[in-house]
Amino acid sequence: MEQISIPLSAVEAISATLWEVAQAKAVVILHPATAVVQTFYYDFARYLNERGFNVMTYDYRGTGRSRGNLRECKVSMADWMEEDVGRVTDWAASRFPGMPLLAVGHSVGGHAIVLSSATRALQAAVLIASHAGVTRTIQATAEKIRVWCVLRLLAPVLCRLFGYMPARRLGIGEDLPGPVMLQWSYWSSLPGYFYDDPAMNAGQRAARVDIPLLVLGFDDDPWANPGAITRLITPLKHAIIERRSFKPADAGVAAIGHMGFFRQRCAKTLWPVVGDWLSENITLPGSEHE
Repeated sequence: MEQISIPLSAVEAISATLWEVAQAKAVVILHPATAVVQTFYYDFARYLNERGFNVMTYDYRGTGRSRGNLRECKVSMADWMEEDVGRVTDWAASRFPGMPLLAVGHSVGGHAIVLSSATRALQAAVLIASHAGVTRTIQATAEKIRVWCVLRLLAPVLCRLFGYMPARRLGIGEDLPGPVMLQWSYWSSLPGYFYDDPAMNAGQRAARVDIPLLVLGFDDDPWANPGAITRLITPLKHAIIERRSFKPADAGVAAIGHMGFFRQRCAKTLWPVVGDWLSENITLPGSEHE
């Protein structure tokens, strides 16, 4: 395991972790969820590494080991998807020239796969619990109200008061840069999420994706329910999509939810679904998919 600092500008860098294996068959980049630090994905990264992949985890700017001064951090969620994801992908391609590049995106990490120009460098990718985060698509009334209060009421006030989103104080994950939280709040109010943001050109960007995608959802996920997942992936008109949904019972666990896939309790049942699929969707130089 190697700790890496990937420069993004003269004053900004992305903290990443690399697992290498001899004669690796591909590189897998793990794009994290909002307010989730890279250490959360370490067990899954080790699993993929044991399957013969070189694996990278990292923290978006303003989070985890890439945190810096949040009051001075002007990065947005759109910047994460394009600039951070792009820089990490470019670094991986430079470190392992000619090696197939793959990605696994969790929640907003899946959004990045949908929108980032870096996706053109990938051979295949997996979206896990990724959905259009429109508040009105949340089915449980109490959860819908809670999320609405956090995104629409607390976020604007707290970001202006503190200069960032003090999520830790609220017990809802890692602190976030103010622009990230405010952009997330705005998108969640739009019927089509970022597809309705004229500044994003998201529909055209999604339509450019033409690689195989495995899209995973879980029946007990309060946010990434089937309708919300459909809103995210419908504009992917040229991608080769395989969509699968799992109940907790399928994995032999009591709950999966939005975060549970990456926990050890799903290692024996669900992780091989992704590990096998990634292995099957590698195109080696001079070969083609069957």
